[in-house]
Amino acid sequence: SLCAAGAPNLSYPELKDLKKANVLHIDVRERWEIDRFGKIPESINIPLGELMEALQMDPTEFKEQYNQKMPSKSDPVVFSCLAGTRSKQALAFAMSLGFS
Repeated sequence: SLCAAGAPNLSYPELKDLKKANVLHIDVRERWEIDRFGKIPESINIPLGELMEALQMDPTEFKEQYNQKMPSKSDPVVFSCLAGTRSKQALAFAMSLGFS
């Protein structure tokens, strides 16, 4: 299950629909999990342990590191992980940094 501020849990089909609307999807699983279980198309991987630092980076540095435009505080962002626990933590981190 996926976690978003507007709807605490999203199904994969709902996520696919959101991606058509240019929602940034951040997968907070560890890199070994991506290697083992696969990458969700069009997501970027920022392990939970790097997320706070990543969301506070200079936008140019973020783009260089993650090959993606850094989200603004008002951009729609969806976090995902394996079971939903880390994505809820990621959401709390982002909101604590002022993301809406």
